Amino acid sequence: MLSRTADHLFWMSRYTERAENTARMLDVNYQTSLLPQSAAVAQVGWEGLLTISELLPAYRAKYGQAITPRNVLDFMVRDENNPSSIVSCLKAARENARAVRGALTTELWEMQNQTWLELNRALQGKAFERDPGQFFEWVKFRSHLSRGVAIGTMLQDEAFHFYRMGTFLERSDNTARLLDVKFHAVHSDFFGAASELDQEYDFYHWSAILRSVSGFEVYRKVYRDVITPERVAELLILRADMPRSLAASLNEVVSNLSVVANDHSGETLRRAGKLKAELQYGRIDEILATGLHAYLTQFLDRVNELGWRISQDFLVPAG
Repeated sequence: MLSRTADHLFWMSRYTERAENTARMLDVNYQTSLLPQSAAVAQVGWEGLLTISELLPAYRAKYGQAITPRNVLDFMVRDENNPSSIVSCLKAARENARAVRGALTTELWEMQNQTWLELNRALQGKAFERDPGQFFEWVKFRSHLSRGVAIGTMLQDEAFHFYRMGTFLERSDNTARLLDVKFHAVHSDFFGAASELDQEYDFYHWSAILRSVSGFEVYRKVYRDVITPERVAELLILRADMPRSLAASLNEVVSNLSVVANDHSGETLRRAGKLKAELQYGRIDEILATGLHAYLTQFLDRVNELGWRISQDFLVPAG
């Protein structure tokens, strides 16, 4: 398989997943902002969203120090100069799909192209401004549709496995960032140190994080108890049966990487397998004892390194 084709498929799926993740975070933050809360608490939520995506400096360069819901939504949805905005991600996904049109099924190409056309109509017709929640649901639905059409129509060859690798590398990165930013929002060195007011705020904040990864009902089913930070962290880091957890994402990365492995990818596969094993046999009390922020920072570094190594092993454009 040509490395150029693999590269486009890998990034097509990453950009589609990134658009969905951005929509999930914006939707939960928007819904939470409608609840009674102080301006300071609302500010923390919108600033945290920009921090997750490492876009706070870019936002302030354009809008200044004031962080308002309207400006954040505009920046994260329709700003084409923001590479992580929804419009930029879906545009990049469509362009990558167009570049390898011959490697896609007709259904998958039409789905990607139709998503881009419908997005432009929605933004031009002010559908986003009229109902942001409905717009975010549409973005999530189109991402679900993309994965479903790929699984249901693509031959499960190398193209399919590169597509899947991109999806789950991006997903693991996003989940880790969500948890890392929340840890800093607690303003304490360990979970038990929060005041009673902080703990009340934490409940809504952790609930919002669970909803942003479709994990609220899953949490209730697994733990059948009040929401605690330790259990949320365990669910989103170590539970391999939670679809958007770090463990589940790395299982998929290793599974797909194993299928396409070549003579140059042994070290990449070893590192991916080691990270998978640490998640498989890890314990949440050990992770929290050593520091969640330190753990997640190291995890993100290792995931980014995996993405770089995969690019070097497989995706450097030929010629």
